[in-house]
Amino acid sequence: MGEKTLGIIGGSGIYDLPGLEDRKEVAVETPFGLPSDRLVTGTMFGVRMAFLPRHGKGHRLAPHELPFRANLHAMKQLGMAAVVGISAVGSMREDIRPGQLVLVDQFLDRTRGRTQQSTFFGDGCVAHAHFADPVWEPLRQLALAAARRAGAVAHDGGTYLCMEGPLFSTRAESRLYRSWGVDVIGMTNLQEAKLAREAEIAYATVALVTDYDCWHEVEGDVDVAAVLAVLRQNADLARQVVVELARGVADSEPVSAAGCMEHALITHKDAISADARRRLALLIGRYLG
Repeated sequence: MGEKTLGIIGGSGIYDLPGLEDRKEVAVETPFGLPSDRLVTGTMFGVRMAFLPRHGKGHRLAPHELPFRANLHAMKQLGMAAVVGISAVGSMREDIRPGQLVLVDQFLDRTRGRTQQSTFFGDGCVAHAHFADPVWEPLRQLALAAARRAGAVAHDGGTYLCMEGPLFSTRAESRLYRSWGVDVIGMTNLQEAKLAREAEIAYATVALVTDYDCWHEVEGDVDVAAVLAVLRQNADLARQVVVELARGVADSEPVSAAGCMEHALITHKDAISADARRRLALLIGRYLG
């Protein structure tokens, strides 16, 4: 049985976990620059883990500034075969309430300025990954079970609309997105899902609902104060979900997306530049010949 690993990308408080053994802070450099911050590593229930504060400690980085490529490459460098992104979202449905969780299974992309940070490829090597199902289902099921063991109201499935930010939606946008049938709205997790697939990392999202965006006729419009209030109330719950997820990973077969890029490479191997080979060696080196 292979080693069991679990990476977590989320708020800086999530890695302050009771029971995390051999805790260390690790600085990682990648071919795509520096990640958002130093990573915290450790073990829990025999699972080797790595934690990264998505926006940096103190929340220094806006969604459009995030070094998504470096963040996922750092997880790969530390050997994380499975990564879960935990993030705040707005609800686009009456029955998905603040304080509840959504284990999304689909994404809709409304970002505009993140092309470079959405793929490891280009600049000498082209690949087209299969992405019809952007969330790794075995990992999503483990996360769903963990959320429910932790006592959360957790919705099974849903579509996450990823907007550009950093401003929240206009009322017209919010009403339009609702008409499309999306379930939650956020600013971060789609790029992580795309890059995880290209890196052959199993990825899932735990979406923590903090507000109703601005479509709701009774509830107040989303603002930072409201978001932070719900996040503070649910910090313990989020940490408990991570603990239960580590327990679930420990008790399950190793989660892995190895092999999912085997047929994605389109550039002829002889035409791949030396620089591209260097950048991509850890990710898909075995397919480069």
